[in-house]
Parts: sequence; structure tokens; C-alpha cells
Amino acid sequence: MYIAIEGIDTAGKSTQIAKLTEHFKDAVITKEPGGTEVGKEIREIVLSAKTKSKKAEFLLFLADRAEHIKEIIEPNLDKLIISDRSAVSGVAYALIQGEISETAIVHLNRFATDGIYPSKVFLLYLTKEELEFRLSQKKLDGIELRGVEYLLGIQDAIIEAAKLLNLELIIIDATKSIDTITEEILNSINA
Repeated sequence: MYIAIEGIDTAGKSTQIAKLTEHFKDAVITKEPGGTEVGKEIREIVLSAKTKSKKAEFLLFLADRAEHIKEIIEPNLDKLIISDRSAVSGVAYALIQGEISETAIVHLNRFATDGIYPSKVFLLYLTKEELEFRLSQKKLDGIELRGVEYLLGIQDAIIEAAKLLNLELIIIDATKSIDTITEEILNSINA
């Protein structure tokens, strides 16, 4: 089973993946973008902000996604794969950019993934108040500096992206305790 943990910055994705790793010792743990050697290089290019074109940035993410599917996901489909983000995030960020049509985004992602998507997508959902609090407790990175409204827009776009890709989306209240969230994910995986 291939599952993805999605959520905006500070939602607790890394924490939950670490907890799931304790329960599933043989799971393949990966991330997108940057889950492969080529993906790490692509991620560095994107994070360097050298691309002037949002379309070029989108295509770089698609290249990372295609490599990730071929190198990590496809060879391990007989195992439990837990991914920190997936095509869902990629589609969400592309939707926010507003430069590429929904139809093109969906078709190009299908091309990049060969139609291989997570069986279940877990969204760790944050309220505006909780997000503001969590951001106030840390040094902000480039994405976080774009502000609360931007991040909440991404969160809404993740929900929209899962619908566009026709994927099972399980929304989990990320303000709950870490153990409660882990339990909800485990119950859904084992259902």
C-alpha cells in the first residue's frame, strides 16, 4: 500500500512519519520532492529560486515526480510505502500558481506518475489559530514567510488536488495530540 502524509508547514508530517516508522519497521519511507538522487538535485535547483518561469518550476517538479515513481514507488508497490508529500502537494502548489489549467495539471501528473498515486492520502489539517501559534514558535523558512493566508490557501488546494486526482483523502485534525493522530492514521491503514 502506498500512502502519503500531506499538510502545510508545521502540520506535523515529519513527526507522524517518525511515529509510523516505529509501527512499520519494514515500510519504505520516502519524500517528494527530493526522494531520489536526481530529485535532490532538482529540489536544489527549485529552492535556489533561479527559475523565472512558474511553468519551468512545475516541469522540474514533474521530472522529480517521474523519477520518484520509477525509482522508489514502482519497485516497492508490494510493500507499505509512506511518503512525506506526493503528487497531491505538487498539484496543490500548481493550482495556487494559477498559470496552468487544471486539465493540464492533471494530465501532466498522470503522465509523470504513470497513473500511480497513493491509495490513501492523510491531510494533517491546521486551523488558522494553530498555524499562527506554531509559526510564532520557530524561525520561518522561505515558504513560511509568505504568510498564514498563503499556507492556508495551500491547505485548501491540497483538498482540491485530492478531488481532482480522485484520491481517497482522510482529513485529520492536526491540533489533536501526536498519539491520537498516529492512532487515527494506523486505524485507517489497517482498515
